[in-house]
Amino acid sequence: MTTGTDLLALSPVMPVVVIDDVGDAVPTARALLAGGIGVIELTLRTPVALAAIERVAADVPDIVVGAGTVTSPEQAKQAAGAGAKFLVTPGCTDSVLDAAFATGLPFLPGAATVSEAMRLAERGVSALKFFPAEASGGAAFLKSIAGPLPQLQFCPTGGITASSAPSYLALPNVGCIGGSWLTPAKLLAAKDFAAVEKLAAEAAALR
Repeated sequence: MTTGTDLLALSPVMPVVVIDDVGDAVPTARALLAGGIGVIELTLRTPVALAAIERVAADVPDIVVGAGTVTSPEQAKQAAGAGAKFLVTPGCTDSVLDAAFATGLPFLPGAATVSEAMRLAERGVSALKFFPAEASGGAAFLKSIAGPLPQLQFCPTGGITASSAPSYLALPNVGCIGGSWLTPAKLLAAKDFAAVEKLAAEAAALR
């Protein structure tokens, strides 16, 4: 069974993707895969997000598609029903955590403080999303908590760029990073999937 920790090993960068036009979902996923990125987080921020997950799951089976910005128990259930292979939450309440466990899917619950991370560890979670990364202390914060919380691995997301990514990836408690720069809205609006593939290839080479 895939675990949260396994998710962190799929690619150095997990693309955080907002789809406004459901027709962009499959070509975006194919462009990322062609560039060497094996995972995609489709955020539940638009009305077409669940349909986008369904299409990618059906038409691009070689990429691991997940649902991001899961903020309610109902969204966790809906994402699982749409074919998501994992879930990502920006933060974590008890009800969302319980719902995520209930889906049986691997998931990355969000944490931004030491106490939140410890609480999730008590529930048996060892792979977390650190969000919002830059606003919450960035790479320096994660470096400082690696000592007291060595059992935890993170996917920092929020404000990270291609230039700041290496400082995170160099940390022993970072498995991958989440980034939205691979699929900027302007490229998707222009249907410039060749440019997305190029950004994906650059991201896949990071370490």
